[in-house]
Amino acid sequence: MSIRRNLLLLCLTLAGFAAAQQPLSTKWNAPHNGNPFIPGYNADATVLQDNGITYIFATEDPWGGRTLSCWMSADIVHWSSCSLNWPTKEAATSPTSKNSMVWAPSVIHAPNGRYYMYVSVGSEVWVGVADRPLGPWSNALGDRPLIRADFDRRYHMIDAEVFVDTDGQAYLYWGSGLNWVNGHCFVVRLKPDMITFDGEPKDVTPGHYFEGPFMFKHGNAYYLMYSEGKTTDDTYNVRYSVADNPFGPFHEGATSPILVSDKEHDILGPGHHAVFERNGKTYIVYHRHSLPFQTASVLRQLCMDELVVDDAAHILRKVTPTHTGPALLHTSMRDAGQLPVTATASSTTSKDFAEGAVLDDNYATRWQPSADDKAPWLVLDLSKPITGTTARVTFEYAWKRYRYRLEGSLDGTKWFPIVDQTGDGASGSPTEFPSLPRVRYLRLNFAAGTPASDLAIFEWNVYRSQ
Repeated sequence: MSIRRNLLLLCLTLAGFAAAQQPLSTKWNAPHNGNPFIPGYNADATVLQDNGITYIFATEDPWGGRTLSCWMSADIVHWSSCSLNWPTKEAATSPTSKNSMVWAPSVIHAPNGRYYMYVSVGSEVWVGVADRPLGPWSNALGDRPLIRADFDRRYHMIDAEVFVDTDGQAYLYWGSGLNWVNGHCFVVRLKPDMITFDGEPKDVTPGHYFEGPFMFKHGNAYYLMYSEGKTTDDTYNVRYSVADNPFGPFHEGATSPILVSDKEHDILGPGHHAVFERNGKTYIVYHRHSLPFQTASVLRQLCMDELVVDDAAHILRKVTPTHTGPALLHTSMRDAGQLPVTATASSTTSKDFAEGAVLDDNYATRWQPSADDKAPWLVLDLSKPITGTTARVTFEYAWKRYRYRLEGSLDGTKWFPIVDQTGDGASGSPTEFPSLPRVRYLRLNFAAGTPASDLAIFEWNVYRSQ
């Protein structure tokens, strides 16, 4: 191993050690926060771990899209968006789904070897099947849903969640209420084909239930977790009930609710969660409101914190929601190898959306130009000319197509083209530009006419070539 590589590893180790010694930030806009751990606006997440890769499937905010949000990571720290061919509003719809979008997936690698996704479209549940996590997916039941809207008109037929017990038996939980009240939870066994009910559904609604059921088994206890309150405000929370079998009866846990808003520290509306295990620890993934809070449109982001299960007492410990996230989000620093740069912009909509936000390694903050900026641009200064760097841009929405030119300069006056996306634009997250020519300045010049409301950037990092 070279002396240079030894020195680099030592520097990174010391940097990580120093970061670990610093007190954890309680401010939502502090640099290097681990939560949100995925950029953009996502809700109602499900977690699938498969062959060393962790996948997140989630609702696109605001209030669902024509498909789902999808992300993948090998280390839970660095995430890339991925595309799905299914579900879409067009492929998974019926006369009873009306105009509602695609919501709240649950994905599992079933005992029969295939992958199944249960997803809400309107007030009905559709099932997709695939041979790989990213598909191609197809309707498992042709042109009909698994659970129709008229199963019980008193409740919403949404938020389906699949659970496979240790004996290989699969169960499906689902259900919500109307007008933010009277939520009901149903469960049914699934046959090995994962798309046929094995018996009649049973109402197992526990106390204080509204929506978002999630079942997991720990030790010999079954924990039915769920959300209560309104996802549009700070009343949303996570509760749980316990039983000795998947059908109950369920008794609310002594420590419920376990995850609630912390308005003092700007954590609002945590809920509709998933649970997964990694390296002997249990984690809860949930959505909460983006900041600064916007009343006109509810935008939610995905966060993660540790969940502790007390097997002896059959309780879940209360979760402290954080801006930093659990230790696993810091085991490899997102900004390791990042060059020190400064940012300037054509404008900013307010101090909460200043250009410095693209350099803070925090997905809760972003730069956004002012509403009257007709030709927005953002410039990074690398402090000196450098050859062969890699730039990585994390736009606000992974699925939107952004139209821009990436330009370079040695003096900040004369600019030359590097990449032109002013035609059809480009989507995806993050967007990477490797092996850049010798530059000191980089400029993202957005196409004329781009509305400022359609443009924001979470992060813009520049790395020295390895």
